[in-house]
Amino acid sequence: MPSVSSRSPRSSSPWRDSDFRRLWLGQTASQVGEHTSLVVLPLVAVLTLHADAGQLGALRAVGQAPILLFALFAGAWVDRWRTRTVMVLTDAGRALALGGAAVAALLGAAGLPLLLAVAFAVGVLSVFFDVAYQASLVRLVARDQLVRGNSALEGSRSAAQIGGPALGGALVSVLSAAAGVAAGAVFFGVSFLSIRRIRRVEASPERESFPDGRAGRAGCDGCAGPAGRAPSVWRRIHEGLRFVVHDAALRTVGLASAAFQFSFAALMTVYLLFLPRELHLSGTAVGLALAATGPGALLGSLLAARLPGRFGYGTVLVCAAALGDGVLLCLPVLHGPAAVTVPVLLAVNFVFGVFGQLVNVTVMAVRQALTPDGMQGRAAATITFAGMGTTPLGSLLGGWLAGEWGLRTALLVTAVGMMASPVLMALSPLARLGKTLPVAPVRCAR
Repeated sequence: MPSVSSRSPRSSSPWRDSDFRRLWLGQTASQVGEHTSLVVLPLVAVLTLHADAGQLGALRAVGQAPILLFALFAGAWVDRWRTRTVMVLTDAGRALALGGAAVAALLGAAGLPLLLAVAFAVGVLSVFFDVAYQASLVRLVARDQLVRGNSALEGSRSAAQIGGPALGGALVSVLSAAAGVAAGAVFFGVSFLSIRRIRRVEASPERESFPDGRAGRAGCDGCAGPAGRAPSVWRRIHEGLRFVVHDAALRTVGLASAAFQFSFAALMTVYLLFLPRELHLSGTAVGLALAATGPGALLGSLLAARLPGRFGYGTVLVCAAALGDGVLLCLPVLHGPAAVTVPVLLAVNFVFGVFGQLVNVTVMAVRQALTPDGMQGRAAATITFAGMGTTPLGSLLGGWLAGEWGLRTALLVTAVGMMASPVLMALSPLARLGKTLPVAPVRCAR
């Protein structure tokens, strides 16, 4: 059976590959489980445990803290391990964590400490899964399939954004907290079953350079650590950091991601309080409003396969980021009954989904194209660390702003903060990217 390293260019469509289809199905189910739990756990805290703004901010921060604590380690380890193994183990762990929480909720024992523990455990495992699936695509398909492959995978995330929040909100509102939590566990189980069926034997790019098992360095052939030994985890983390920092385009991706994720985490903490308490929406209506991002993101995924080649990667990135983030400035002015506010929320979230997903797919393709195979996991983890690592602080800030300044003012401040991301892109080399993907340089991280 051929290894990933020996893959040869095939049709520009990755759908002909059965292993890619298994990855797509597993990643779709995993994203549904993740987006379900991201909505269910806060809704259980707000609607069942009557959590206040500070407690909700703490719950979201605990679930996001693993990105800050473990993302860099995940990148170093994923570049040494088979991504299939990482994804299968993390799916199993998340299914068990949410399954245990569902049982506790059924027995009436799901207090805030348990929700905090489950959110942290799911967060840790999600960090490893997300880094692994991003690296797995590069090891699974040919270079000319990256944009279409990313479009398909991000399209599945869009489907998760449609189904996850709506399903979670409906289950908590109509049935019970236990049913909402259990739904996430079921989807992680489906992902486990699909991904474990991937048949291709995957060899870590770091190990491929040396048949005797010595590891190459930083995605270049012919480099090894001292005395031909594999570099330590800390050394590999340092190489990943240096690689991203020394590349102007990747550095900007990390900075823009940090600005976006920090402000978005703060906004979402306020938003999850604003919808039920200021606009008086039910759990089902909250889930429906959040789910509107999904159809927009699905459209954004389809556009991402076409627009960069027509208008240029830089133009698409800057314009889409400005439009997608800017539409959220409409949120603080919403008033009135649900018959008025829900349609407006659906429209705002749809537009945000279209342009936000267009940015996600495009920037991921650029990052993968600029990164050698042996550095994929670490580059993804470093950018994730720079961006998502700020989310715990953003969530805490959102909770504080909501408590001190009021929900509408806090929502306006956090929405304005999101505009820093397109500004950073417009002032960087990303804005000058043309209609073709850049080529990854062959270099050592010395």
